Amino acid sequence: MNKEDDFSKSIAILRRDKRFAPLIRKHGMPELKRGRNPFQALVRSIIHQQVSGAAAQTIHARFLALFPKKKFPTPEMVREIPLEKMRAAGLSGQKTSYIKDLAEKFTDGTVRHKSLHKMESADIVEHLTQVKGIGVWTVHMFLIFTLNRRDVLPTGDLGIRKGFQTLYKLKSLPDHAQMEKLARPWRQHASAASWYLWRVADSAKLKPQAVSRSTRRRRK
Repeated sequence: MNKEDDFSKSIAILRRDKRFAPLIRKHGMPELKRGRNPFQALVRSIIHQQVSGAAAQTIHARFLALFPKKKFPTPEMVREIPLEKMRAAGLSGQKTSYIKDLAEKFTDGTVRHKSLHKMESADIVEHLTQVKGIGVWTVHMFLIFTLNRRDVLPTGDLGIRKGFQTLYKLKSLPDHAQMEKLARPWRQHASAASWYLWRVADSAKLKPQAVSRSTRRRRK
């Protein structure tokens, strides 16, 4: 199935909401598919933790360069590579240990990666958070972008909270219970809704700059 087929039902539901309809017209279909290789997706998530997107991309490229033909390595290949080489690629000691632990658990069967697509989302959260460095947020991103689950609402994500605050004109950042309550009309399609909430949060970041530039022009 292509991207439009995947989320056409979600978009049809969200179009009925007066808040999401203009967002769909503005941003088009959500971009929610990054790949289906669980190990690759989780390594990528670990590399991107707490660094800028540009820095993460550089480290990711250096990590791939450690392996033949710069193709993404198997868990077995990562398990065998020396720690020093991974550190030389720009990975911190902590992230190196996380990726090593992930590779070990994929290899020894602790992570049943071939069965993940059959498991309930809540069970996947519990199953993957046993790996060092993988928390609930990381698993939520995995559920949305790798397994393409339709009903994931990552309420622990700051961008999602800011998106809710802006879209629903809230005085303060909402908590988990408030977001779940607001999401009831479209809760089964929360993954697509989350993508639009991220767009709202990104737009909100730009507005103060735009106002500032406008103010400067008036002062000249």
